[in-house]
Amino acid sequence: MDKPEFFLTPGYGQRLYDLLHYSQAVKIGNRVEISGQGGWNDELQIPESLEEEIEQAFRNVERTLAAAGAGWQHVVHVNSYHVGGFPPEVNATMARLYRQYMPDHAPIWTQLGVEALGLPTMRIEIRVTAILP
Repeated sequence: MDKPEFFLTPGYGQRLYDLLHYSQAVKIGNRVEISGQGGWNDELQIPESLEEEIEQAFRNVERTLAAAGAGWQHVVHVNSYHVGGFPPEVNATMARLYRQYMPDHAPIWTQLGVEALGLPTMRIEIRVTAILP
């Protein structure tokens, strides 16, 4: 079995590691798994707009995948966790960003409504699995 390699996203990854002692990504062989990524900036602040929060979460997924040598083109599975249900702008924004970040394939996707996430102001968290060629 391949030895796991753990990665921290530059910026907020080190901060979360220091605060909570967890890594942002792990690579085992050609498989990359990432921790759930919120729509935070490097200071762990969340935008007021839900659409901007979702957009930032996608950018954070991209940053975290890059730290492990992967990208959105390698993503095969997405889990998204949502506080506050699924108002129309949630699915519209998610679909728009899927088409933007993964124009050549559509991953499998599981959406879950949850009561709360890791930071009190978070409304979305995205976790992905990527397979490298």
